Amino acid sequence: MASRLFEEREHAALYQKYRVPLPSQICNLVLNYLQRKKGKPFSLAVDIGCGSGQSTRGLAAYFEKVVGIDASGAQIEEARKVGGLGNISFRQGLAEKLEFEDGSVDLVIAGAAVHWFDMEMFMKEVERVLKPKGCVSLYCYRVPFELHYNDCSEHLTQIVQEMFKTLAPYESEKSQIARNEYKEVFDAITFPDKERVDNIPFEQHESISWIKGFFESLSYYQTFQKKDPESAKASVERMEQNFLQAMGVASSETVLEMKWTAFCLLASKPE
Repeated sequence: MASRLFEEREHAALYQKYRVPLPSQICNLVLNYLQRKKGKPFSLAVDIGCGSGQSTRGLAAYFEKVVGIDASGAQIEEARKVGGLGNISFRQGLAEKLEFEDGSVDLVIAGAAVHWFDMEMFMKEVERVLKPKGCVSLYCYRVPFELHYNDCSEHLTQIVQEMFKTLAPYESEKSQIARNEYKEVFDAITFPDKERVDNIPFEQHESISWIKGFFESLSYYQTFQKKDPESAKASVERMEQNFLQAMGVASSETVLEMKWTAFCLLASKPE
């Protein structure tokens, strides 16, 4: 069974505010792969472990219907709060038990989520629900990310690295799969036609307060907070003050450039 660490209401609210949206570079890579392997029409995409729906909404313009699935009812509730496109729906469910008909799905995608799944059970469901030549895409990001602001970029990135070191004792074994850049996940993909794409760069521009919120949304920060709430709170506040001091600014709403590197696994079901 998948690990379930994101189900509390407050954690889900953090996810809605502070998680990374689907990068255009990943979206284009996945769409081009699906076009190459299966071709149009793109009828149904299913986003597994969708959380509060950032990546789900990023697919809406390209498919007739997009369904976001998450084990957490609180996450699905947050996802539904965001209005918008009528071809998106969200439902509570498990990666290992997809409630779709056999051969009905064009794309199964999971962003920064598959390391929480039971991979063997998940792949059996992927194989069942995908159309012939349908595709699965599993992507994630490397940490730490880089921060850039004037001439203090190196110092800022060091502060980020220090924060990840602080959180390291609270990281789960499942998160280590992501740290290992899904090498085990790639081996567990049962389709022979599979590939991985590494070193996919993308950027965000976010405030210091957003970066603080992002750290608070991480599963290992949440574990830290449960075990030692005062120390956890102090760690992110110290990080925030270190940013302000390094940048020589007074406002936590000051915007920085975040530079990420992503990796993506792609596979196509046999005909």
